[in-house]
Amino acid sequence: MNAVGDSAPGAPEGRYGRSASADARTDRKLKITGAVLGTLLLALVGWIGYGYITKQQISAELIKFDLKSSDTEVRVHLEIRKGDDVTGTCTVRALARSGAEVGRKDVRIDQRGQSRIDEIYPIRTTTKATSAELLSCTADGQ
Repeated sequence: MNAVGDSAPGAPEGRYGRSASADARTDRKLKITGAVLGTLLLALVGWIGYGYITKQQISAELIKFDLKSSDTEVRVHLEIRKGDDVTGTCTVRALARSGAEVGRKDVRIDQRGQSRIDEIYPIRTTTKATSAELLSCTADGQ
C-alpha cells in the first residue's frame, strides 16, 4: 500500500507515445509557424490592396439612378474622382427585374483640369429597367 503522499509510478517513458514536454514543444512550434504565416498573409493582402488603390487613376461612385423618366432610359448620377489631367472611360449598365442587362453605356471622361466630376448620364434601354450599376472605370493607357 502507498502512503497518502506517495504517487503511483508513471507509465514507462516512450511506451505510450510522446511525452507531455514533446507535445508542448510541438504546440509552441505550430503556434509560432501559424503566427509567422498569418503575418505574411496579412502583409501580402495589404501590399496587393495598396498597389491596386495607387494604380487606380479614376474612381467613381454611383450616387443614384432615376427609373421614372422613361421606359427606355435610365438616368445615372455619377461622382467621378481623378487626377487633373487624367482622361478615361466609366462603364455603367441598366438591369431588368430578371437581372438581365437591358442597357449599357461607356461614359467618356475627357474633362481636364478637374479632379471631381458630378454629372448625370442617360442610358438607353431595350425594355423597362429596375436597377443600374457602375461596372468599372479605366484611365486611358491603363
